[in-house]
Amino acid sequence: MKVLIYAEQQDGQLKKSAFEAVSFAVQTWAPQGVQDFTVVLGGRVSEQDAAGLGNYGATLVLMPDDAVMDAFEPHVHSAVLLDALQKSGANLLVMAHTYAGKSLAPRLAVSWQATLAAAVNHPPEIQPDGTWTVQRTVYSNKGLATYQVSGERRLLSFTPNALKPVLQGSPCPVQPLSTQAGAGASRTHRLEVQKVQGKIPLTEAERVISGGRGLKGPENWHLIEGLADACGAATACSKPVSDMHWRSHDEHVGQTGITIKPDLYIAVGISGAIQHLAGVSSSKTIVAINTDPEAPFFKVADYGVVGDAMEVLPRLTDAIRRSAGS
Repeated sequence: MKVLIYAEQQDGQLKKSAFEAVSFAVQTWAPQGVQDFTVVLGGRVSEQDAAGLGNYGATLVLMPDDAVMDAFEPHVHSAVLLDALQKSGANLLVMAHTYAGKSLAPRLAVSWQATLAAAVNHPPEIQPDGTWTVQRTVYSNKGLATYQVSGERRLLSFTPNALKPVLQGSPCPVQPLSTQAGAGASRTHRLEVQKVQGKIPLTEAERVISGGRGLKGPENWHLIEGLADACGAATACSKPVSDMHWRSHDEHVGQTGITIKPDLYIAVGISGAIQHLAGVSSSKTIVAINTDPEAPFFKVADYGVVGDAMEVLPRLTDAIRRSAGS
């Protein structure tokens, strides 16, 4: 068995999902006797960073030989990946269920004629006959579905933060990847890019502090930012907050916003409507802070604080900073 892994980069830097993808594949299939874990980079990075993926178990890294893949374009990336799959003889492709993964996985499953297991939330259980048993959330994270997966060719995408990367190797060889298959495949042209600077991307954040209407106004958002700074966390908000333009829409988490799966999610002044819970309920630990003891969020939270955010957050932030300094 040969495994191909798609590793994402942005602006020449490997994304967190790249390390997760390599580690997910190695931790799952190395115990099954697989020894070939080849990484296809979704753009150019430094050779040192590329070789460093070997520290997580990769045995070979293929890096694009030109700039055609540096900016994500689904038609180009899928064409190059399909070419790499066919030339390598791999029978498994692993990638993260990110924006790029959501676009690439179904395209490649069709063109490569593979069975797709999408958005799985833990490594598959591998049966003696080679069949997988995988799980994923369904119905806006309100249910959990179990599937059996078989087929000669398979493609698996996993939810970000499904598994912690583990160091278990040494730097590996890096070889050029021909991108001729992607030449002329682009059907979209980038006109402008607007980026949020200086923030931890919500989809990659291990800790998230989120605020709702209970903050009473944008002038109190410094309480959220202060707690996030103390925790090394990203900030987020509920839909009403973004609709009222207290915060930008790129911070909106929920069914109609961004779906996240951090290790820690602290909801401040958010009642816990089902649309919001759909986007955050996969968080490993949920803390709710609200003045209303009957708020729906308390029914799903691991920990709850009934109190005014204006009083609770400064004390919590101070306690965390004192603890970190001790």
